[in-house]
Amino acid sequence: MTEATLALAQAGDGEAFRELIEPHRRELQAHCYRILGSVQDAEDVLQEALLAAWRAIERFDGRSLRAWLYRIATNHCLNYLRGESRRPQPAGLPDHGAGRSAQGWSGEPWWLEPFPGDVDDLTAGPEARYDARESIALSFVAGLQRLPPQQRAVLVLRDVLGFPAAETAEILGTTPTAVNSALIRARAALPPDQHPNEVPMPKSPAEAAVVDRFVSAFQRFDLKELLALLTDDARLTMPPEPDEHRGPVEIARFLLQTHRGQEFKLLPTRANGQPALVLYLLDPQAPIWRACGLIVLAVRGEQIQALTRFASMGSLSRFGYPRTLPRD
Repeated sequence: MTEATLALAQAGDGEAFRELIEPHRRELQAHCYRILGSVQDAEDVLQEALLAAWRAIERFDGRSLRAWLYRIATNHCLNYLRGESRRPQPAGLPDHGAGRSAQGWSGEPWWLEPFPGDVDDLTAGPEARYDARESIALSFVAGLQRLPPQQRAVLVLRDVLGFPAAETAEILGTTPTAVNSALIRARAALPPDQHPNEVPMPKSPAEAAVVDRFVSAFQRFDLKELLALLTDDARLTMPPEPDEHRGPVEIARFLLQTHRGQEFKLLPTRANGQPALVLYLLDPQAPIWRACGLIVLAVRGEQIQALTRFASMGSLSRFGYPRTLPRD
């Protein structure tokens, strides 16, 4: 940020304002996503926050643009959560009591959506406890949604972004003592990753090998290989559907039951910094492939610990794949 660009923005130059905020836009979007769990909600709230920043830029004191933007974005997220009733539950979604299957209730927030792409451009301060990969992982974001909004915001600002307690208190309009108290409760409620050292590096040969094995086994309906690929505690969830399938046998059985006899292809992408696959099914009435979902994989060692299946076309459209492909 240069003083000249700031002066132009404060004088009403929209292009100068865009130049100021553009380096922060991606990380602000990820910040809103962590707190809200939905990419669409994060995009909407971020637009409102940036509009508020534009209206208030002439009052910005010039100290830390990043902290100032985070204060506006965080408070817009918290305001959204206070009025969360405007987030309508999808029609036909069973309530918690009616949604239990033989395998159980997943506990995943129904509004959870995948975050497109990798995390190379996400930054954190020196006090951050999570690296960029951990801080956007699907399981971590889902866990955040179970925290009260204030605790959620405190944990993200302190442990993900590395803001000091005093700066976090300033962002939230509270005291460092209140921040530290909320952080203790949030850390206690959020279970730690039990296998942080067993996750292969993103886009590494080790990760690619596991994904390739999964694609090959799935496309061949190789039950033995699927069972070998899944960890003993593996789970399959499908937000917004409430059901959960646990263990290699149940997951493999579900995949085979739902896709056996179909012709499909799996195309690689990335979501939440994790390997993901776009699923296309062959249309029996036309020579085209139709997109029908996205599968996000959580890899642990040489196996897969979790599969999260998203069927929403709204989620899929953000990954740059078309809804249909011509048959080869």
